[in-house]
Amino acid sequence: MGILESLRGKVVVSSQAMPDEPLYKEECMLAMMQSVVNGGAGGLRVAGARDVKNAKKHFTIPVIGLTKPDKLPENWKEIVYITPGLKEVQELIEAGADIIAFDGTLRPHAGCTLEEIITAVHQAGRLAMADISTLEEGIHCARIGADIISTTLAGYTFESGEPTEGPDYELLKKLAGSLDKPVILEGRIWEPEEVKKAFELGAHCVVIGSAITRPQLITKRFIEVL
Repeated sequence: MGILESLRGKVVVSSQAMPDEPLYKEECMLAMMQSVVNGGAGGLRVAGARDVKNAKKHFTIPVIGLTKPDKLPENWKEIVYITPGLKEVQELIEAGADIIAFDGTLRPHAGCTLEEIITAVHQAGRLAMADISTLEEGIHCARIGADIISTTLAGYTFESGEPTEGPDYELLKKLAGSLDKPVILEGRIWEPEEVKKAFELGAHCVVIGSAITRPQLITKRFIEVL
């Protein structure tokens, strides 16, 4: 079974932390990955070569790799920061990622084009996953060769407007109805029922992050209702 088929109908868990967060420590991140794998995660989405290497060393499920800056700049809605260029792509390839996730928006990348990123990923025998924010971006990335289209950046760019209250189901429906490539729903998923709805609307798989692996945000949700 190929990697894409093995992810069909599965929940992928984004196991990430920023360097200034307690869980960023290597042993903590590895424990987090082991925990979600024990819980049945069908894949892992991890940031940086260190965690990609550990994920590939310890687990047999597909690993989606990406890079992010150590600290997001204040103008993060305006810039490309998820695997922005070929240098970062090469780091993830060398670390062993099965799938390389990158910013698939139409904004300027770091000294290269989206086509060059996808070509580099394919030349290494890996799958290219475009994190997009609009239908136009998804269609464009599929046309130029991306293997997977994900709604990761919907609501997090100026082009996509303000984030929806929950998952962006409307974008998911439009992408699934327009493309012959696997479409992933990612972003603002907090309830099991939302995962079920995503698959009913045509998602190939679902990526969940904060609701599982960001305890500070989970805690904040409970505190805010007081």
